[in-house]
Amino acid sequence: MAATALATGAVLTLGGSAGAAETAAASHGCPSGYVCLYPNASWNGDKPSHKFYTYGTHKIYNQYGKKRWFNNQTGGAKAYRCTGSNGTGCGGNQRAGTYYDYDFTPINSVKLAK
Repeated sequence: MAATALATGAVLTLGGSAGAAETAAASHGCPSGYVCLYPNASWNGDKPSHKFYTYGTHKIYNQYGKKRWFNNQTGGAKAYRCTGSNGTGCGGNQRAGTYYDYDFTPINSVKLAK
C-alpha cells in the first residue's frame, strides 16, 4: 500500500503509485470541486481527458493502462473507481486532495460521493 501524508497530517492509504497531496484549489487543469482523469500517468500539460463534478455514477469508455486520477473535490467528498458500468465493484476510497496513478483497464465507471 502506498501512503501519502496530507498537509493536515492525516494519512491516506490506497493502492497505486503515490502522488503528493494537492490542495482543493484549481490545480493541474482540474477545477476545485471536480475529479479529473488524465490520459496517462502524468499531468498531461495540465489537460485532463475527463472531468467529473456531480455525485453519482459516471460511465467511462476505452480507458486502458495507467492513468492519473485526481480528486480535487471539497468537503471530504470521495472518488471511487468501479469495474461495473453501473457503479458496482468499486475499489478504494480516494480522499479529496490526492492523486494516484492507477491501471484503468478494468475500470468501467467512476462514482463520486460524500
